[in-house]
Amino acid sequence: MLNIFTLANGRLFQEEIESLEELSRFQPIWVDLESPTLEEKRWIKQYFGLSIPEDAMDEDIEESARFYKEDNGELHIRSDFLVADEDDPHTVRVAFILNLVNDELKSKGVLFSIHDEDVPVFRLLRMRARRAPGLIEDAKEVLLKLFDADAEYSADTLEEIYDELEKASAKVLSGDVTDALAGEVLGAIARHEDMNGRIRRNAMDTRRAVSFMMRTKMLNSEQFEDARQILRDIDSLDSHTAFLFDKINFLMDATVGFININQNKIIKIFSVASVALLPPTLIASLYGMNFKFMPELDWAMGYPYALGLMLASALVPMWYFRKRGWLK
Repeated sequence: MLNIFTLANGRLFQEEIESLEELSRFQPIWVDLESPTLEEKRWIKQYFGLSIPEDAMDEDIEESARFYKEDNGELHIRSDFLVADEDDPHTVRVAFILNLVNDELKSKGVLFSIHDEDVPVFRLLRMRARRAPGLIEDAKEVLLKLFDADAEYSADTLEEIYDELEKASAKVLSGDVTDALAGEVLGAIARHEDMNGRIRRNAMDTRRAVSFMMRTKMLNSEQFEDARQILRDIDSLDSHTAFLFDKINFLMDATVGFININQNKIIKIFSVASVALLPPTLIASLYGMNFKFMPELDWAMGYPYALGLMLASALVPMWYFRKRGWLK
């Protein structure tokens, strides 16, 4: 899918391109390719003179080779964007190619983005750019605003984790934690911990990308200050993710503690039962060792007396345990 974005009256407008002739009618500042076909790549090469690298979306590319600048001035950035799907949280690798000068098109440059699936941050920026005139002025601004939206998307996801952990805390700290409830809470905590880790990694990746843009000295003074603000926002996310890690560990320990308490209750029942049954076992052993034949009929009251004594010897320890509160 090939989408282009043009500026008109300070607003960003989207057009879906289905032919080379249709592409030639526009002067975009942003060209977005989602799972591009060979034909769409050929259109880009013919109209913009840009060859999209074959390894643009490779996941196994070396970390040191994800940010570089070509001799012709093209800026290449490969960055990961978070997809906070509740069922399948993951990151999407996006390859950016920024042409800062394009004399043939007489534009301030074009940003190309290549990715395999839709990215929520892209939708967020498109919605904002349509509603807020003057938000974007050139291709560099598009890239900066994407990273800014990525940081805000991570912050929104952290807020959702906060809310979900509050619900888990209410369940755990209520005091009545069954094994089924503990298993449910542990599953939720594990999902939140995984999401929190992904957010932290995503923030680190965004920080590296913005820092690279600042080092290339391609930003004007206003854009440079915007980039510094993005870095400050990302730094603030680190403290939140660290706090969430601590909170998750606390809830994990508390939940495991309640599971251990439930298991100890079961072990205590078996311990009390074994102690209470020791006297009847002793009485039965002594009585059974003192007659010659089975059944023993020399003493008519032998069986009733032995059974009554066994029952009494079991009830007395149980009464004592209950009085001490060991059966609660």
